[in-house]
Amino acid sequence: MSHSAGSEVKSEPNLTPILDMVFQLITFFMLVINFKSAEMDMTLNLPVIGSARPVADHGEGVLVLNVKNVGGQPAVTFYGRTLLGADQVRGYLAGEGHASMMKQKLTREDIDSGKGELKETIVIRADDRTPFGDVNLVVTACQEQGYRKFALKALNFRSHNR
Repeated sequence: MSHSAGSEVKSEPNLTPILDMVFQLITFFMLVINFKSAEMDMTLNLPVIGSARPVADHGEGVLVLNVKNVGGQPAVTFYGRTLLGADQVRGYLAGEGHASMMKQKLTREDIDSGKGELKETIVIRADDRTPFGDVNLVVTACQEQGYRKFALKALNFRSHNR
């Protein structure tokens, strides 16, 4: 059988099933992955306070620190990693502060009033049995690195009792 020159057959692949599968995978991973829960230590018993409010994020970064007392020493947990003792906590915060400062310089963001203040908000989630001295150690270590914005997480007793 001979093929005539005027009847060319063009074959194009049907991309609809492939695109459908890609969109389903993207949706699946968007629903399954929750980065915020990775920051939080869900084993902490947060204090219950009537005036607790959600943390306002104004576009700057947020660093979540979970604070508890382990064996008489302050322990800070973030993304499943635990730092035990004041020296480890200060060392970690020094590294985070330096990285934040470099990021601000690279993006040419003004460092507040030239005082070396960082724009990130430190969110402290302290267990209700954690001594004040441990929380104060974390806050002081953050202030030494240039962090000035803090939020303490607690549960609102109205939402907690439901």
